[in-house]
Amino acid sequence: MPGGVRDSGRPGAGAPGEEPRPAPPTGTTDALDELLLGGPRTLSARDLARRTGVELETVRIFWRTLGLPSSGDDEVMFTERDAQALARARALIEEHGLEPATVVTVIRSLGHTSDRLALWQVEALVEDMESRFGLDDTSARLLVLDRLRDLAPLLEQQLLHSYRRQLAAVADRYAAEFGHLRDVAIDGNLLPLARAVGFADMVSFTRRTAGLGSTDLSHFVQRFETAARDVVVGAGGRVVKTIGDAVLFIADTPGVGAAVALGLADAFGTSLDVEAARGAGGLAEGARGVTPVRVGLVWGRVLSRFGDVFGPSVNLAARLTDVADPSSVLVDAVTAQVLGGDPRFRLTEQPARELPGVGEVVPYRLESAGR
Repeated sequence: MPGGVRDSGRPGAGAPGEEPRPAPPTGTTDALDELLLGGPRTLSARDLARRTGVELETVRIFWRTLGLPSSGDDEVMFTERDAQALARARALIEEHGLEPATVVTVIRSLGHTSDRLALWQVEALVEDMESRFGLDDTSARLLVLDRLRDLAPLLEQQLLHSYRRQLAAVADRYAAEFGHLRDVAIDGNLLPLARAVGFADMVSFTRRTAGLGSTDLSHFVQRFETAARDVVVGAGGRVVKTIGDAVLFIADTPGVGAAVALGLADAFGTSLDVEAARGAGGLAEGARGVTPVRVGLVWGRVLSRFGDVFGPSVNLAARLTDVADPSSVLVDAVTAQVLGGDPRFRLTEQPARELPGVGEVVPYRLESAGR
């Protein structure tokens, strides 16, 4: 590859003892086009339209929906693989009968997710190059650019494997939850999915992160997100999204949702041995130390769209989080009633609270019966 960088354990050529440095990226993007895009960019949007037999506006919509920039219909920026991708999108409509609006949604999901995924992974590689080779940010980014040709195939294989496993997991859940309901009438006025929905929100995030540099802030947020995901998945739930200082999770049963919520409150402050964790890469390591969370949990019905969940229960869970004490879990009265017969949990009624956008709610504090 132009630039001469390989996975040899050091980033660039130089005399023995010299500080590692990135090789010049001359020609790197051309080499990446060959690897990632299958060849040079030889087609314009008009060429794609003629090649695939679609309207020019359809080409514009496809490219825009992927979230990629375009400078004009006559700019030569597409490859043969782009033409093949557009033809496959057309086949979803003509051969499989999907509505055009549905295809746009599917393509948008790919664009939105892959955009975030690519940036996330590249930034992780930048941090790795900085720390391993003692590089400044700019040099690390140039080095990542130079090494992508070697790393991209491995990342692509992992992506495909992960996607297939996630698709299989969705199929398993649908089969278990809805397989016995094929001939059962469903109330169309109800939101379709019964789920436990919860938020865990870091306490005093702004104060705790004020003044942190980019490296410390990155490590702080990464520790929170990694630990939160581990707790949620370990207890049987699923992370819907993280929003900087908060995580939104769901679970298929009230009991699993309660276990996730209590696990988060416990991991982020209740039982953490700060001295043992400090310096070991745990939640108490590094700037600002341990980060307690407030957790709100609601059992209700939700709508799942765009990789997110919507409905009154989502809003209620967020509002309960706002009034919870640090390292504690609050639920509403309906959720408390559902969990009331489970011997694993203890519920304590709290004073009524007026929650913005919700009204007066009587919250219940959820605790493990073993405490």
